[in-house]
Amino acid sequence: MITTRNPATGEEVDRYEELTRHEIETKLATATDAFGEWRLSPIERRTELLEKLAETYEANEEKLARQATLEMGKTIASARAEVQKCAKLFRHYAQEGAPMLEPLSWQLGDGGRAEGRWLPQGPVLAVMPWNFPYWQVVRFLAPTILAGNVGLLKHASIVQGTAALMEEMMIEAGAPEGVFQNLAISSDPVADILADERVVAATVTGSEGAGRAVAQQCGKYLKKVVLELGGSDPFVVMPSADMEEAVEQAVKARIQNTGQSCICGKRMIVHADIYDDFLDRFSAAMKDVTAGDPFEDDTDMGPLSSQEQLDTVLDQLKTAQDEGAKLLFGGEPTDGPGAYISAGILTDVPLDSETAQEEIFGPVAQLYRAEDIDDAIRIANAIPFGLGSSVWTNDDEERERFVRDIEAGMTAVNQFLASAPEAPFGGVKRSGHGRELARFGLHEFMNLKTLMLPG
Repeated sequence: MITTRNPATGEEVDRYEELTRHEIETKLATATDAFGEWRLSPIERRTELLEKLAETYEANEEKLARQATLEMGKTIASARAEVQKCAKLFRHYAQEGAPMLEPLSWQLGDGGRAEGRWLPQGPVLAVMPWNFPYWQVVRFLAPTILAGNVGLLKHASIVQGTAALMEEMMIEAGAPEGVFQNLAISSDPVADILADERVVAATVTGSEGAGRAVAQQCGKYLKKVVLELGGSDPFVVMPSADMEEAVEQAVKARIQNTGQSCICGKRMIVHADIYDDFLDRFSAAMKDVTAGDPFEDDTDMGPLSSQEQLDTVLDQLKTAQDEGAKLLFGGEPTDGPGAYISAGILTDVPLDSETAQEEIFGPVAQLYRAEDIDDAIRIANAIPFGLGSSVWTNDDEERERFVRDIEAGMTAVNQFLASAPEAPFGGVKRSGHGRELARFGLHEFMNLKTLMLPG
């Protein structure tokens, strides 16, 4: 039995029966049958479904948003924005996707020629997290539909109602049976599903542990896997930066989704010449942040996603202080029910400590002092992750140094790092491998078949 709870109150929301082995087998058989037909569907049919999905999400925005807020606590404003972003992604592939699948061609040295054809491969299993319960799934789902593949979703248990709604939206949009199916399961059956020869690949967004488990199983059976395993992104501020804007965006980075975002800056690395000024401004702004009812439009941030997540963050903050870090303020559970925590700042975190090497998935920033650009880059790279990064400088040479030398899959310059349908998304090091979004995400699970032809 899968039970969902409202993290703002701790009250039970709903219960869902887990699929039996027989029901999982039926889902796999349905996916296989659906792929046999969907792979042959004309591109016009696929883009038509994507456009219809965009319309369906827009028409059901409030229903979808309220479900996400109820199950994982994000503010209703951010939940609505997430649904809108999903519609934008569906529409992007609907309108721009067809040219991404056009054949490639090459002239060969012997007078012959070759073509490259993009072909679908089959059912893809997605193992997805709770923090952006629609967007993380649609990042995989939209290109899956366009490619002619079919999708199977193993969503986080705490957002099982959200997952069920996504399948409902597919049906409402007129998708053929089996093109996308939600699997109401725990983590236990995932290994057997990946071992099944009918499942051709997997994509994972989530913890390093989840990524390792799925990658090991995919490696055992020689299946492609794309991994996005989070990170502890650097947010570097140099003396030439617009201080007011940098502080405003640093606060946004730490409280967006109650600090539960993979690509929002978590480690603020500030040049020594402006460190004290930044700390004063940043502290004042973070102290003004309030946690409240996520269904209220003017709430800064809601609760963490669950009591378990709150306990994890509190344990991390205790460890940080045991290791010598200073908790200047915040990072405390609030009075009353719900998984609420106050925004806070950690300083003096030893670079070789457990805290410095981990991702704190909550609204607490780590603040580091850098003596110069070399020191800033050293601190930025002194962790095993490399997903995103944000750098604040109006010096062109500094910008190019950061782009070249920070070990990350993405770097935003003088702006808050955010994903977009048109740009590839992914990381390096232990943040994973492979890319989502844009044409690169579309091609990850396709067969680029080479066709050799006479001249």
